[in-house]
Amino acid sequence: MAAGNIIAIAQNNNKRMLAYSTISHDGFILLGILASTADGYSLAMFYTLAYAIMSLGGFGIVLYISRAGFEAEELDDYRGLNQRSPWFAFMMLILMFFMVGVPPTLCFWSKLAVLSAVVGVVFSIIGLFYYLRMAKLMYFDDAVEQQAINCGRDMQIALSTHSVTILALGIYPAGLMSICASVFS
Repeated sequence: MAAGNIIAIAQNNNKRMLAYSTISHDGFILLGILASTADGYSLAMFYTLAYAIMSLGGFGIVLYISRAGFEAEELDDYRGLNQRSPWFAFMMLILMFFMVGVPPTLCFWSKLAVLSAVVGVVFSIIGLFYYLRMAKLMYFDDAVEQQAINCGRDMQIALSTHSVTILALGIYPAGLMSICASVFS
């Protein structure tokens, strides 16, 4: 968890930041597995599902912002995103809050369920730094490129539905938790 979070702070490449963040999230999953109990395994599974859903949305927005000849890999590519596409800046903000584990998001419940040590909370706070850095770039910095971001309607609907679904699962996580618990009981 420490290595993933600390290395993610130093990244200026969004995809690398998300990749190192994944290493940190894997640490939370391993905490559940290390418990070596049915509850620990089901909580690790719950966390894995929660993180997979959130990663799909995060990388989906990266793909949405990317276009022919422009990969949207650097954090600076997100400067002023709110000016160019307020809805998708908001969707990315929600996904970043999910990954940090801000209540009432899905990752909050999965981290709360898995964490049994204070050290995990410390690394969540470290993770907050690099996600908020991206939010700052999107909302408070001027756009490097002024061209509006456009893509197909189905992509907009898919990413919006995805973010709203994650929010719904965060508000009511019991359904997904019970499915994961039933696998190991």
